[in-house]
Amino acid sequence: MKTLGILGGMSPASTTTYYQVINDTVNHAKGANTTAPVIVYSVDFQKIVDCQRLGDWQTAGEILADMAVKLQSIGADGILLATNTMHKVAPAIVQAINVPFLSIIDATAHAICAKGFDKVALLGTAFVMEQDFYKNGLASFGIDCLVPSDSERADIHRIIFDELCVGVIKDSSKQTYLNIINRLKEQGAKGVILGCTEIGLLIGQDDLDLPVFDTAYLHAQMAVEFILKD
Repeated sequence: MKTLGILGGMSPASTTTYYQVINDTVNHAKGANTTAPVIVYSVDFQKIVDCQRLGDWQTAGEILADMAVKLQSIGADGILLATNTMHKVAPAIVQAINVPFLSIIDATAHAICAKGFDKVALLGTAFVMEQDFYKNGLASFGIDCLVPSDSERADIHRIIFDELCVGVIKDSSKQTYLNIINRLKEQGAKGVILGCTEIGLLIGQDDLDLPVFDTAYLHAQMAVEFILKD
């Protein structure tokens, strides 16, 4: 099996999900007591959040690229960035390493294309919903994204950072998300992207009649394919 390097801690809650899903799936595939060869480098999330608030994406990219190089130096055969938002600085990471980079945008796009969809709702941090890096990545696969209104985006972003990232789960926040998704469905969305790796802690497929694309899960499955590939 290949060794996977995970850039994690953004937030710890979702990194835990990655670790669990990857190991459970590898064990199911290989049997016995097999677990995945994974190296996790967990960043101080506050440093990344500070960069986001200042719009200092260059420094954030340098921090994560340095971490990726360290993972590579201790044996990682590939690098996974366990967050949607920070894929904004993925080019800095890719440029710094000499091993494959597993993109969450690619993993999500492949799953949407497999369903034959070309219009989906996109929920995530304000950076994911409002900036072009994520939507353009999906557009390159022929996928159009519908995003919530200004006030709805503010609510989604606040719930992610003030609640989900610190392990707070509220029924009222869940209902807020479901109401927003239902409005986007009325606008023609055929499915919904949980475009922040924490959102899957709040809502899932059982809560909706639209197909749900849980990016953390899809990315973890991409990781398993990489680990198990000969």
